[in-house]
Amino acid sequence: MKKKKVFILVLILIMGVILFAFDTRLKTVAYTIKTPKITEEIKLALVTDLHSCHYGENQSKLIAEIDKYQPDAVLLCGDIFDDKQGDDNAVIFIDSIAKKYKTYYVSGNHEWWSGRMYNMFDSLVEKGVVILRGNTDKLMVGNETIFISGIDDPEVNVYDSKYKSWEEQLEKAGKELEKNNFNLLIAHRPELADKYFEYDFDLVLAGHAHGGQFRIPFIMNGLYAPNQGFFPKLAGGIYDFEARKMIVSRGLAKESTRIPRIFNRPELVFVNLIHG
Repeated sequence: MKKKKVFILVLILIMGVILFAFDTRLKTVAYTIKTPKITEEIKLALVTDLHSCHYGENQSKLIAEIDKYQPDAVLLCGDIFDDKQGDDNAVIFIDSIAKKYKTYYVSGNHEWWSGRMYNMFDSLVEKGVVILRGNTDKLMVGNETIFISGIDDPEVNVYDSKYKSWEEQLEKAGKELEKNNFNLLIAHRPELADKYFEYDFDLVLAGHAHGGQFRIPFIMNGLYAPNQGFFPKLAGGIYDFEARKMIVSRGLAKESTRIPRIFNRPELVFVNLIHG
């Protein structure tokens, strides 16, 4: 009888670990960035690597979390659409969000791979989304102004060689910085951080790494990320680059991935900019 109880307890424990490991419920993560360049709080939502995945009827779960936070802007950091999945979930999400919040977008690699990038651009423009391709926009919140720049994913060099390369876009954006203001860059890939920080961006936001796909909590932050390989340094979290910072979202992809997420729940990131 005692052995049977032990067996049942071990079985329950194993099942619990498995359920926890493969949990793909949406979670939210918030980071606070202190800067002397603003005096009033600015709230940003970072959405990346959605890959047109499903988050409830009409994307209600994802939208509800953003609505709770009431951001001053939503930043779409690439691969909101996918090259394999249909666009419906992405379109429903963007249509709802862009009606409520100032929304910015930069492209991701899967969107270029789809061969439909310019159809996606047209759809975004119709919905009032600001597309950043080496350009910079002023976001004004109350009495505060910050500058938001963005660049295409490097696949632009392959799929649209007639347009500015991502390097040219970065250089253009870098030359438009206002040193007395807070300067933010959104870009899909985190592994190019050293290139980004050749310019005076205060904060860079990125995705692409999918949190390293597999994690071992408290031991390994990520097993493998595209373009970084095994044990990526920039899988997900907040990283210091001297006085400046980079935030990498683990992204929202779930049913679109060939390999399941393990100990790596999809995440929606919020960023609070405050005086400090």
